[in-house]
Amino acid sequence: MSFGRRTGLPGMDPLSPAVLVLSGRVTRAGTPRLCADLEAILATSDAAVVDCDVGGIVEPGLASVEAIARLSVVARRAGGRRLRLLHVPSELGSLIDFVGLTDVVGLDDGAPAEAPGRASGP
Repeated sequence: MSFGRRTGLPGMDPLSPAVLVLSGRVTRAGTPRLCADLEAILATSDAAVVDCDVGGIVEPGLASVEAIARLSVVARRAGGRRLRLLHVPSELGSLIDFVGLTDVVGLDDGAPAEAPGRASGP
């Protein structure tokens, strides 16, 4: 009896997860380096989703949002991969929502997803 290769969870590569960690103050001048770091990660991983831990960002601002948008473009250009943000500070999440990028980047805030068509609140 033979068994096919297990595929695991969709979009997950347990052997080489694609993870980028952003910390400190993110500036416009540092964004090209972040994009180059992501390109290097993508070159060595087949993961469909790139986890981007943004919990260590200090004083998130529009430069942080711009960097995240550019990182998302880099991921999509590398074979249609997605960028998923982890540990998003509330200030950064509000800025991303304010500029309309919520649908462009995946925000993983740890909250359970709501059923489609259902609004939250009282």
